[in-house]
Formats: sequence, structure tokens, C-alpha cells
Amino acid sequence: MDSSSPFINILPQVASACVIIAVFSYYFFRPKCIYLIDFSCYQPPDFLRAPVSNFIEHLTISGVFDKESLDLQQKILERSGIGDDASVPVTVHEIPPNSSLSAAREETHEILFNVVEDLFLKHKIDPKSIDILVSNCSLFCPSPSITSIIINRFGMRSNIKSFSLSGMGCSAGLLSINLVKDLMKIHGDSLALVLSMEAVSPNGYRGKCKSMLIANTIFRMGGAAILLSNREQDKRKAKYKLQHLVRTHVGSDNESYESVMQQIDEEGNVGVALSKQLVKVASKALKINVVELGPRVLPYSEQLKYIISFIKRKWGMQKEVYTPNFKKAFEHFCIHAGGRAIIEGVEKHLKLDKEDVEASRSTLYRYGNTSSSSLWYELQYLEAKGRMKKGDRVWQIGFGSGFKANTAVWKCISEIDSKDRNAWSDRIHLYPVCGDGSSALET
Repeated sequence: MDSSSPFINILPQVASACVIIAVFSYYFFRPKCIYLIDFSCYQPPDFLRAPVSNFIEHLTISGVFDKESLDLQQKILERSGIGDDASVPVTVHEIPPNSSLSAAREETHEILFNVVEDLFLKHKIDPKSIDILVSNCSLFCPSPSITSIIINRFGMRSNIKSFSLSGMGCSAGLLSINLVKDLMKIHGDSLALVLSMEAVSPNGYRGKCKSMLIANTIFRMGGAAILLSNREQDKRKAKYKLQHLVRTHVGSDNESYESVMQQIDEEGNVGVALSKQLVKVASKALKINVVELGPRVLPYSEQLKYIISFIKRKWGMQKEVYTPNFKKAFEHFCIHAGGRAIIEGVEKHLKLDKEDVEASRSTLYRYGNTSSSSLWYELQYLEAKGRMKKGDRVWQIGFGSGFKANTAVWKCISEIDSKDRNAWSDRIHLYPVCGDGSSALET
């Protein structure tokens, strides 16, 4: 008898066992998808609007600023790209503005309670079903924390995993998404709620430093709640699937680190200083981010054009490296509405068209700079305009102090109904608005 026959006889069983092990390993250890079920953006009531003329009048009669500071702020406002619908908290409408702790709490409650309730009611979510809760608010860091405020208000579970992020700047919204993504690698079948906002009430600057007066004029009231899941059963009702998320931090460079900084002026007034190099710094950070993201999303033809142009530049055969056409990778772009200069800088750097940055410009015009939540207002704009189609890819680009450039790529996996109520539904027919003027940061 052939001595090898027993071995040959068990080969089918071994092969079958290997296949079964491989299938189970793939099922249990494969990276789980992160689904964006839905999100809600805060829409301030009309009585909180701060038209530019009223804003300037308010600054004047408050008696806080000298003529030179008032003239500078008026100049920035008129060139900021922010319209008359942008709103501020009721406490900022007071004369003088109320910047107390209670005012900041009141603003936080008004924004977050509304967006969370809206999201929960729309999808019939039991607050106790939330497994992970993450909030980000850069300059207002109360105790108890913002996540504790939400847990208390909505009666969430005692074993919920909660995280309150502060000091992370306007890019913290995507940083929060990244934190949830990492947590969901460990915690399967989880439902997560992300809250993004910035408190305007306690952060008004009352001094004379030009670089610190800019923040007074561009930040407005806003916030968003985002519902995420890695549960397979949520795929059918989710709007988007997370495809990529890339974080870039260039804080090791002093110019970048100091470009957005909370500090105290010579008279002891606290404020956020915005450097004249901010656009340059943002461009540098985005370039580094794109180098990492590009190979994951760009078609090979665009990557090849870039490589060839890079080699030619090294050999002195051409002056500039080819800028890939990112419209071959994405159908939509959401650029942080931090200011006109930031939007125009990214538009120029990526060689985008006016329509590509329409959502960002419109968000800046209607809602102002709402910090980390601005990207979600932009995504709602695209939905309300009926432009988001199943299969479309959207690139969110966030910038923040540190200095950070964080980007996320989402793929639309459902049919979006443009008639669904959101923060744009009442006035979407009025947009886009054609504006003029130059960058506020050129003053």
C-alpha cells in the first residue's frame, strides 16, 4: 500500500477546515464599516440674527472699543463674506454683552439640546441605546463636562463611553469622528453620537490688538449632532459610509503653531489671535494631508501625471508640480467656512471651480464661522440643493489651531430626499448669493 495515501485522504478535510477558518477570520476580524446614519444642524431662530449694520451699531454703543478698533472691525465685517442671517446668542445681543459662565451654559444648552432632540425624534432613538458620546468645543470647557450635560439631560446609560474634547480648534469635528472610528475597532455593534460646536458668549475680545479683533467679527452661533454606527443592521438606513480619514498636525513648526492662538494682550484682555500667515499655514498643512490621502483616492492616471511632473521639476524641465484633478475623485467638496480667505485659498490650491466651493461660501454667508460644525452645514446645503446622489463621494476639509488639517471622505449610500427638513430648508431657494469684497485677513 502507498504510504502517502492517508495523507492524501485527509487533504480535502484540511482544505475545508482552512476555508472555514479563513471565512470566520474574515467575518470576525475584518474592519467594520463606519456608517453615518444622519446628522442635525442647529438653526437659530430669526430673532437671534445679527445683521452687519446691527452688529456694528452694537459694537459702537457697547462702549468697549475705541474708534480705531471699531473702524477695523467694521472693515473686516463688510469684507468677511458673512451675511445678515448669521446669528449670535441672546446674551451677546445684550449691552454690554454677557460673557459669564451662565451665559455660555445657556448657549450650549440651546444649541445641543435642540440638535440632539431633533436627531433622536427623527429616528426614534432611545438615548439609552447610545454607546459612545463625544463632544468637541474648543474654548468652553465647563465642569461637569459637555458630555455630562447631555448625559444628564437625556438620561443616558451609566456605562456610556463619553469623551469631551477641548482646545482642538475648528478641525475638532473630524477629530471626533476619528476618535469614534478608533473606538469602534474595539467596541463592535455600537451606536455613537458626536456633538460639535463652539461657544460664542464667553469668547468676545475687548482689547485693541488687531489680530485678536478678527475673531470678534467672524464667529457665529451654530452646532451639529452626528449619529454614527458600525452595526450592519444600520447600513440600510444610513446616509453615508466613511471611506477615509486623514489627520495632519504641523505644530512642530513655530509659524504654524502660533497661527491661531488664544492669548492675553498687553492690557490683560483674553482673545484668539489670527496670524497673517494663516492662509499660508493652512495651505502647507493641506498639502501634507493631500500627499497622504491622494494615493488612496485618485485614479492612477492622475497619480501618474503628478509623478511625471514631480520628476520633471527635479530635472529642471518645468517650474511647478502638476496639481491632480480631485474632481475625478470626488463629486463634492466641503471646506471649513473659517473665512473667505481660507475658502479662496483652498479653491486656488486645489484648482477648484466656483461651484465646487459654493456650499462653503453659502455656509459662511448664512451662518458665519461656526467652527467645527461648519462642515455639516455645508453637507446639509448639498442635500437641500438636491445635488447629493447615491454613489457620490464628498471630501470634508477641516482646519484648526495647532495647526491641524483633518480631512474625511464619505460615500453616499442612500437616496437623499432634498425635501427633508434641515437647517437650509426655509431659504435654500435664495442661495447661492453673489457677494464681493476681499479677505478679512488682508487687513
